[in-house]
Amino acid sequence: MLGLPEKTELNKKIPKQALYENMNVPNQIKKSIVEQIKAIYWRNKISSDTINLAEGEAVTEIQIFEIKLNGDRLDETVLSFIDKQIPYHIIFALEHEGEYQVWIAYKQAITYGNNAFKVGTYYHTKWLDESSIPLKIEGLNIDKVYENFVRQIAGNSLQTSDVEESLQEAVERDTRKKKIEKKIDELEAKARKEKQSKKKYEIFMQIKEYKTMLEEI
Repeated sequence: MLGLPEKTELNKKIPKQALYENMNVPNQIKKSIVEQIKAIYWRNKISSDTINLAEGEAVTEIQIFEIKLNGDRLDETVLSFIDKQIPYHIIFALEHEGEYQVWIAYKQAITYGNNAFKVGTYYHTKWLDESSIPLKIEGLNIDKVYENFVRQIAGNSLQTSDVEESLQEAVERDTRKKKIEKKIDELEAKARKEKQSKKKYEIFMQIKEYKTMLEEI
């Protein structure tokens, strides 16, 4: 699927019960899996065994999971839970009524050579038909293919004029930006509720400082 080479296809159905049976799964995550997910398929595996690419140092395999939904959303905590259980890099293609939303986390090995990963920021596309999904295999090894997948799915969020910026640096910059934007939103909401002119002014000055920080990122 997603226009990936046929030789990467697996098309194996995964019982959704396998995500929470015999595991200590938080009740809310189990509830979301049961109520929001209709079916799960392991669609593709991108590795040096399935495609003519060199092995990566940080990324050994990229798995593509299609998750068919009952509605038009899936709690991000479910994706994070799955990501933490599987020691490979994953692309999630959420499907609802024939349209897809593709998700990927910036996932890092805590120490190379073991199965421990840190799951970071998630990025996703809009809802699109399958032929419009911006996913192309670009790169000479699995590391570079994964990096380009993250950038393709993230779109403008990770774009920069700094050609020397690594993916990790781009993600860290975007994370800082999102935190500042969230703080600005919180302060603007606080300012709207504030009745005292002096306190309102102080809040506006804080907002100005955060907006200056935002421009410098």
